[in-house]
Amino acid sequence: MSQRTERIDELLRQEIGTILSREAKDPRIGFVTITSVETTPDLRHARVWVSIIGTSAERREALVALQHAMHFVRRELGPRLRLKRIPELHVELDDSMERGTRVLHLLDELEHGRVPGDRSELEALPTPVGRLPHEGDADELAVEAGAPTTGEGIADEATAGDGSLRAPEAGRR
Repeated sequence: MSQRTERIDELLRQEIGTILSREAKDPRIGFVTITSVETTPDLRHARVWVSIIGTSAERREALVALQHAMHFVRRELGPRLRLKRIPELHVELDDSMERGTRVLHLLDELEHGRVPGDRSELEALPTPVGRLPHEGDADELAVEAGAPTTGEGIADEATAGDGSLRAPEAGRR
């Protein structure tokens, strides 16, 4: 893909998003985000990838409304862009957020020991999940569980009971 095509793709993405958010009057076009645009090298056709929030029925309805709105959008792009030819716009559903959400839910269910269930009717936004423990969180997790931490009187192998350093015992690993 050439730099020119990439610039045109980005410009189309921005302008289509602006037109849909400010000038499209169809209520079926709800929470729609233009995620990317891919034009053919001859600039005759462009795929407009969209992400839609809602149930699968709402997404199907919004896709139909978007496809109908693309004629209006194409007509509005003419005076805004200095292009010889405005590409024919084809709407495609970008389900990468849904797949990402599905993976997050599967990981969460596996972490909690539950059997993964069918979540095909979830909306396409990831939900916040609990923070996974990291190396520095060991003391925090021990305090939450009620266990004593290294700062509460447990002697490490490298320290004596009074906190002073001691040499490791010979033959002990």
